Amino acid sequence: MDVNASALSPRRLTRQIAVGSVKVGGDAPISVQSMTTTKTADVEGTLAQIYALAANGADIVRCTCNDEGAAEGLAQIVPRSPVPIVADIHFHVEMALAALEAGVQGLRLNPGNLRKPAEIRLVASEARDRGVPIRIGVNAGSLHPDIYERFGGATPEALVESARLELAYFEEVDFSDVKISVKASSVATMIAAYRLASATFDHPLHLGVTEAGPLPGGLLKGTAGIATLLAEGIGDTLRYSLTADPVEEAKAGRQLLEVLGLRERKGLDLIACPSCGRAEVDVIKVANEAQIALEELNIPIQVAVMGCVVNGPGEARHADLGIAAGKKRGHLFIQGQIIRVVPEDEMVSALVEEAKKIADEGVAARLAARDVSAEAEAEADRAALLDARGADANHAAERITRIRRRTGA
Repeated sequence: MDVNASALSPRRLTRQIAVGSVKVGGDAPISVQSMTTTKTADVEGTLAQIYALAANGADIVRCTCNDEGAAEGLAQIVPRSPVPIVADIHFHVEMALAALEAGVQGLRLNPGNLRKPAEIRLVASEARDRGVPIRIGVNAGSLHPDIYERFGGATPEALVESARLELAYFEEVDFSDVKISVKASSVATMIAAYRLASATFDHPLHLGVTEAGPLPGGLLKGTAGIATLLAEGIGDTLRYSLTADPVEEAKAGRQLLEVLGLRERKGLDLIACPSCGRAEVDVIKVANEAQIALEELNIPIQVAVMGCVVNGPGEARHADLGIAAGKKRGHLFIQGQIIRVVPEDEMVSALVEEAKKIADEGVAARLAARDVSAEAEAEADRAALLDARGADANHAAERITRIRRRTGA
């Protein structure tokens, strides 16, 4: 947690479950999930994707279990996976039972597709006996026709009612190791449904905007829904549903939690000014190059790329490390203090070099090792730019004099 989290609504306390080694709900950290796009029967290909997802922030990974080959693949994948595996079940109760035999740490059932009460109770009983949790995965696109007709569509009330009915079947066999999702592709419907679910159930909630689509629109829709609810204290685990490489889902989920202060930063947080007429460098180009170079280091550090030296170091003084451009040179700074001035074409390499040193030596040591003449050089650059562009382009002194005459001051 960081100071950002204190600005959010207090997190709603839910009952806690365990998906393998990952706790969900209660006071456990909000977890990130994604889903493989490989055929689960392709064991090596699926494992490669699972490892890529885990490396980019996924705490839990879901794999489809739609046929016997997939179930047999899960039996080989689960013991080799770096994170817990959830089997995705839609229509076939036999696949849910096979996935349990394969040793998965969780199931996801779609109540709109798996409809026979006896089969639902059977799966819940088997999961109960094995200590495996189930997610009731309600989806606006697959509501039971009776519920759809009764509520006049995929309304928030219909989504929550579908989850309630499924939960009732589970309770009949004394199974409560459950988390719930009520997803919709409409952001407004999704937000309303989760608010209602939060008021209805004490089970942990899995957040997501389903079928959000490709980047960048899908990312915007997912963030609009998920971030709104997290800010209200709702949600225990999440997934971005993007039409993209699933690694993008894991990255987005992790980054969202980090920027909200809900998870400790594990990697790079690069901030950059949006560029303007004052910029002394192509900020977009430098920021993109820095992003690529610094991400490879996998260091939990905030880095700023600023386009001008007049305001840059001050505006980004909260960053662990930054650089501001001016007069064909870059002013390298740590927490707002200038430590070195480098040629413009060395700005990115200087950032990478200093990031490594901060990781190895710490901020205090790097400040102690700063070039003592750098601040004077930087100040000279700032002064020259102010002089060239006009320190008082708005003629503020003259305007203040006229204001005082008007007000009699």
